[in-house]
Amino acid sequence: MTNGLIPSASTPALVAPVNEDPNVGAPLALATSDGSALISYTGISGTIADISNVTPPDQISLYVVRPGDTLSAIANMFDVSVNTVIWANNLSSTRDIHPGDTLLILPISGIKHTVMKGETLKSIAKKYGADANEIAQFNGLDSSIALTVGSTVIIPGGEIAPSTGVAVRKGGSRQIGPEPYLGGSGPTQPGYYSNPMPGGIITQGIHGWNAVDIGAPLGTPIHAAANGTVIVSRDNGGWNGGYGNYVVITHDNGTQTLYAHMRRSIVSVGQSVSSGQIIGYVGMTGLTTGPHVHFEVRGAANPFRNCAVGTVCEPQ
Repeated sequence: MTNGLIPSASTPALVAPVNEDPNVGAPLALATSDGSALISYTGISGTIADISNVTPPDQISLYVVRPGDTLSAIANMFDVSVNTVIWANNLSSTRDIHPGDTLLILPISGIKHTVMKGETLKSIAKKYGADANEIAQFNGLDSSIALTVGSTVIIPGGEIAPSTGVAVRKGGSRQIGPEPYLGGSGPTQPGYYSNPMPGGIITQGIHGWNAVDIGAPLGTPIHAAANGTVIVSRDNGGWNGGYGNYVVITHDNGTQTLYAHMRRSIVSVGQSVSSGQIIGYVGMTGLTTGPHVHFEVRGAANPFRNCAVGTVCEPQ
């Protein structure tokens, strides 16, 4: 089903849960912060009996589908919604999984919005600086059918900025008020990361999952920011949760870096890469308004966090 996904020593593919106590790890309700902003989850590492904070809350997880699995059971295992799994894996329906498939589990945060009279996908998207098609896809809605008053929709990647009460979102061109980083950031790693796009211009500061956008012409080479192993390489031209064609690399310091919106990647899953090695080329796939690389750091501070928009900046 999906290609470009592989487990590694630091990001193992998850296997079927086995435990003598059937009550261990009972699914939890999807949690929210103050009843509006969803709290992100990562899931388990090993078996369902091992649920703890072993995996950092902003890390990407992989799960290998076993016989008898259902999408709802997998979603419950990770404490995410079914639509989170569908959205990130370009699935056509809840039945579009097969034994041996490797699913990518993104820890999704978002705004939970109750539809009011007169509201449309377009008006809700405008309110949160989001994309109407993205909201429809994530929630399994038909954009041609009117929304039901009182129903709930999720704006994926959205958060409410605490000092302004205005939402900001992942990957978009609009940023209003302070950005909560959706669970990203972390300790600084001075000198660890190199520039994934030397000479590129910072087009958007910290947003989404601890990311910055670095603009450059279409086809500009994108480089690995540190030595590591490729654990995700999606080059299918699909939506892929808004990332389009993208690569994820796991590093020996326990972090992951993600490079999104590529025209194409040139690395394969399981491949070891060196800092500065070309891994793909700038494109406009997924949710993007211009050619750039969306560069995320999961588990550490983004080395471009202090760079001014509109400048050529080096990692700190």
